[in-house]
Amino acid sequence: MNNDKRRILPYSALTIDRLVRHRWAVSALAGASLLGMVAAFAIAPPQDSSQIRVEAVLQHLPTPDMTVVTTDEKAFLREERIYGNDTVASLLNRLGVDDRDALRFLVKDRHAQALVSSQLRPGVVVSAKVGASGELLYFAFPLVDKNTLIVVEPRDKSFVAREEALKLEPRTVIKSGVIQGAFFRAVDAVGIPDDVANQLVGIFGGEGNFYRSLRQGDRFSVVYEAFSFRGQEIRSGRILAAELVSRQRSMQAYWFQYEPGKGGYYTAEGKSLSKPFLLAPLETSKITSGFSSARFHPILQTWRAHKGVDYAAPMGTRVLAVADGVVETAESQNGYGNMIVIRHDAMYSTAYGHLSDYAAGMAKGARVRQGDTIGYVGQTGLATTPHLHYEFRINDEQVDPQLMEMATLMPLDRMQLVRFKGTRTAMRAQLDLAKEITLASIE
Repeated sequence: MNNDKRRILPYSALTIDRLVRHRWAVSALAGASLLGMVAAFAIAPPQDSSQIRVEAVLQHLPTPDMTVVTTDEKAFLREERIYGNDTVASLLNRLGVDDRDALRFLVKDRHAQALVSSQLRPGVVVSAKVGASGELLYFAFPLVDKNTLIVVEPRDKSFVAREEALKLEPRTVIKSGVIQGAFFRAVDAVGIPDDVANQLVGIFGGEGNFYRSLRQGDRFSVVYEAFSFRGQEIRSGRILAAELVSRQRSMQAYWFQYEPGKGGYYTAEGKSLSKPFLLAPLETSKITSGFSSARFHPILQTWRAHKGVDYAAPMGTRVLAVADGVVETAESQNGYGNMIVIRHDAMYSTAYGHLSDYAAGMAKGARVRQGDTIGYVGQTGLATTPHLHYEFRINDEQVDPQLMEMATLMPLDRMQLVRFKGTRTAMRAQLDLAKEITLASIE
């Protein structure tokens, strides 16, 4: 295949390492005064913007250590919020569980090990039914990255763990703040999740050097999807609308699904901000080996084609999906080591090799969004140092991604533009509400 420049619509998005940050913002509104932030937020139903419920937070009240939900003579049900320094043992202790067999099971059973890995995340609310002597009778733990619930129960003098479908309640969240220092400190201070903050950078990243151009007093507002279980936010979804006011210049972005399964971000006038492919699958993109028809392989000690691009990165660095798609492969493949292949449509696919591990939920058939973490940089397969081997494929044939011409999504046609303006009006009202709350807080 010729290495001529191909017009295929890849995406260029600025991604930045988050500097001094708080991974969890349970007490972010209280901490905002320490950071000099001014912030406010509201929660609205997912579709009806006329029923927006505003919550004015004046003082942070600490969450009680324990909540007794129900009691009877033999057992009680408790709920607890996970904190940043929690272990399984400390969590069970706060729940009132005194059961060594239960602790041993939660630590060692493969189905329950999510508790001691990335799933033991601050802010998640778990529940347990505990007997009069401290024995564990029931334990429920929502998985953050999946719409499922881990349930642990005693059975036959041991325990069993199973997954149950988790019915999440959708809602629309509105948050806003003023930058007095680092951008990511400001978004953390108002409790904006990491995924939403990264989306925000991706949306406005094409406007120049995103975070060096920000100044004290710049404002941001965001409307995004969130999904809750028993009133507790489990995970965030897509940004629906966002505004960044920097140096008195307002930049707005609105999500619009122009046809089933396809959508993008547009300015208030309907100009596309979205591009379907990220330029690189890492937040940092130091290339150590480019696409070549002949390269000396450091392990095989022979000249052979290198039909991909190698990116140097520390072990464990997040690897991102460059576009929406479906996981076609997530398994070890010879010299590639741990590998993921994502099918984006009938023509385009991408491959990610030498991974140290896969992100939660990565399996054949899993759907991913652009910018989702799919795995972590490693040194599996034929690799001398930790790095990512990345391939861009057209009709299953590798091509040089660096020769692809940049382009945005196609502009909206006349009928699509009419529909877009209708959805934009509702989102604009929510952004205006967020701005008014922030300005009122400043005054």
